[in-house]
Parts: sequence; structure tokens; C-alpha cells
Amino acid sequence: MSVILATAGQDDKIRFWEAPSGICSRILRYADSQVNCLEITPDKQYLAAGGNPHIRLFEINNSSNQNPILTLEGHTGNVTSLGFQRNGRYLYSGSEDGTVKLWDLRSPTFSRSFDSRGAVNSVALHPSQAEIISGDQNGSVKIWDLGSAKCINDIVPDAQSSSTSSEGRVSIQSVDVSADARTLVAANNHAEVFVWNPSDATKKTQQSNEPLRPLAKFRAHPLGAYLLHARISPDCRHLVTTSSDKTVRLWDTSTWQLTQTLSQHSKWVWDAVFSADSSYLVTASSDRTARLWNFRTGTPVRHYTDHDYAFTCVALNDSST
Repeated sequence: MSVILATAGQDDKIRFWEAPSGICSRILRYADSQVNCLEITPDKQYLAAGGNPHIRLFEINNSSNQNPILTLEGHTGNVTSLGFQRNGRYLYSGSEDGTVKLWDLRSPTFSRSFDSRGAVNSVALHPSQAEIISGDQNGSVKIWDLGSAKCINDIVPDAQSSSTSSEGRVSIQSVDVSADARTLVAANNHAEVFVWNPSDATKKTQQSNEPLRPLAKFRAHPLGAYLLHARISPDCRHLVTTSSDKTVRLWDTSTWQLTQTLSQHSKWVWDAVFSADSSYLVTASSDRTARLWNFRTGTPVRHYTDHDYAFTCVALNDSST
């Protein structure tokens, strides 16, 4: 299969779709919990699904095997975010148990564990493959060096929300790093987005107590709305944000100006993922649909509607490599 598209959510099922037709081609049952996050290996051989508290890997091209080929055990709370290193041999994950973990897929147990001291909502891997960025419910963006196994920076963005705590901390909902390693984005629960240069974030010295100031900062959705996900496009030119306000918004990463608002979902939009060429976008919503958008025209191309409950996550791999 050249295009792998999968969705999951609160009905304990993972569905694979024929992307052009909208037909559900396969259903896997995820035992024990809802599915919080999905990721496809770079070689399109396996799908990883994070639940509570397990991570399970399924074969993509063997439809006769409905069972996971590997279950990763070590988290003790909801797995909220995960991804693969470039070669697909290692998986990284974040959890509400307050840890970020690195897994060698030749073993069912984690090889490294980092204590974030707060429930982790999002993790991202630096393109150098040497650092993991995490965002947690204590309002911190942490950078973990895989070589030294240490946290080399702990950034607390200066949130300005009306419901900000006295310490200025709002839960970080999503983090991402652009493929060209020039942009680090963190978005908090109250829809404030902060932008840094990742090289600045990793140069912090122990002698400096100056907070790292963002290069840009803006509100992505109206006051009172929750931001649920943020992701930078593969071509590094766009940022997508999804929200409880039922919209998907696209931002120009050169100016951080709003370029499009996609507003055909009728409930919260939980997740979004770009196609490899950054021309298309798939979104997942509580309205029990996923939608494929041609975001250059702002129109939905296809609807995927077979889940019994909310769609909370989507994974897409249509790369040619």
C-alpha cells in the first residue's frame, strides 16, 4: 500500500482506510482502553497505538493477524504522544505518568526513562535524532539530550491567559519541531502558541538565568477555546492548530499570520496530520468523522465516518520513500 491512513478513538477500535474512496478496509480491536495516539513506522510496516497504559504495535500489511506483535509495558498512565526515530527501530513516548520513555523495539521494556515531574501531553523528536522535546501539564517545555540522558533546558512560556495560575503556567498541550530544525513550537491549552529557534533552546548554559524569549507568540483560537493539537508541515511552511472551537487553522510559518480556517467539523477537532507533500491534511473530530482536506483550496475531499464514538487521533504515511 502506498498510502497508509488510520484513525482511532474512544470506541476501542483502530480503522484503516482507503484514502481515495473513504472505504474502511480493516478494523483492529484495541483491548483494555481507548486509543490516545497513533503513529506509522517510516517503512509503513507497523502501526503503534498508545492507550492506557500500554503501547501496542500492529502489522500493517498482514491483515490476517488482528493481534499486536508487540506490547510495550512500562508506563503507568495514559500514553498521550509517541513517534519513531528515523530508522524505525526506536520509539519514544510521553505519558500522564510524568515520564518520557525511549524504547528499543527489539525489547518489550523501555531503554531510557526521563522524569518530567508533570503529566506529559506531547513529545517530538528533533531532526538530529539526538533530542526529545516534551510539553507537560505543569506548563514546561523540556529538552532531553539522548546522549547524556539529561534535561538540557526547561522552558516555561510566559502565558497571558486570563486563567493563568499565579506562577504564569498553563498546561502545554502540543510541541513540534520543523523538519529543517529551524522552528520549535509549543502550544498551550488556552490556545497560545510560542515559537523558538531550537538551536537557541539547546544552547542554554548553566550560568545564564535569563528566560529564553520566544521569537513569536500569538493566540491561535479565540479566548475560551482549548487548543488540542499543533503540527508543522513537512515542507516547514505551515502550522496547523486544532481546537474545541470546532475549527482547524493554518498559519504561515514565515509571518505567523492566519492563512485559512477550516470549519466544517461540528464538534471538537482533536488531531491533524499532513500528507508528505504538505498539500493535504487529515483531521479527526468528536463529531465521529475524519476529513481529508485539500488545504490549498480549503475544501474537504473525503469524509471517513465509521467510528461509533469520537475520533481522537489519526496517522498518515503517504511518503514515497
